[in-house]
Amino acid sequence: MDSLAHTLPGWVVLLDYVLGVAMWTLVGRSAMNIFLPVTSDFFFMKAFVKITDPILRVFKPVTPGFLIDPVVPLYVAWFFFLFRFYAMPWLLGYSVLGMLSFPLEGEVAAMLYDLFGSGP
Repeated sequence: MDSLAHTLPGWVVLLDYVLGVAMWTLVGRSAMNIFLPVTSDFFFMKAFVKITDPILRVFKPVTPGFLIDPVVPLYVAWFFFLFRFYAMPWLLGYSVLGMLSFPLEGEVAAMLYDLFGSGP
């Protein structure tokens, strides 16, 4: 059985991968911000901040001022999720792709299943 990434056009998979990586990076920044401040010298926190700050600046006009700073990346990640879940299938002409049918997450799930899911 072919994965979803192999049945869709290449530009769709590439767009979904870019949007998915941006979304998960924003989620990762919020998760890491639970344990570390944004100004931390820890390499991964610096990387998350450097990668996501430009995205957060773009979404600043639509970000409510009452949100506390650690939640803002999750709020922006929600926009990426909404676009991937609702707009992408609509633009491609599908009525619904279904949960866990994103190409990026599908490939990761298939890789994890290959690693851990098959028995002896």
